[in-house]
Amino acid sequence: MDLRKIKKLIDLLEESNLAELEIKEGEEIVRLSRVPKGMVSTMAMAPAPMPAQRIEAAPAAATAADAAPAATGKVVPDGHVQKAPMVGTFYASANPDSPPFVKIGQQVKAGETLGIIEAMKMFNQIEADVAGTVRAILVSNGQPVEFDEPMFVIG
Repeated sequence: MDLRKIKKLIDLLEESNLAELEIKEGEEIVRLSRVPKGMVSTMAMAPAPMPAQRIEAAPAAATAADAAPAATGKVVPDGHVQKAPMVGTFYASANPDSPPFVKIGQQVKAGETLGIIEAMKMFNQIEADVAGTVRAILVSNGQPVEFDEPMFVIG
């Protein structure tokens, strides 16, 4: 994709009320976003309220990643915890008739699609941060997810 096309896409994004635009042309992908990354992380880093009993029972060194699975009662195996990058609805496959992108026990490569999160009528692919074996899928198809919510464990 040449520079003139990219500049036209930037102009189109600025003139519209879109927050993000992604264009695929063959093997090339261009993603433009108007939301500053610092702004998203600042807003999203607010801790979720937890019951007082849970805080007292948790050890001082516990992290939010440890507390979330404990609060839901799910047993999380060891490995890299892939978290939701945004708020939305999780979908395990591209459409209801398709098989899921990944299954427990499946080998994945870094960058491979694990699922989709629909946010504001836009479908965003969730890609693996690391290569390995999918040890757990912590969300179900059609389930709403919160920012930074554990979704997959890859080991």
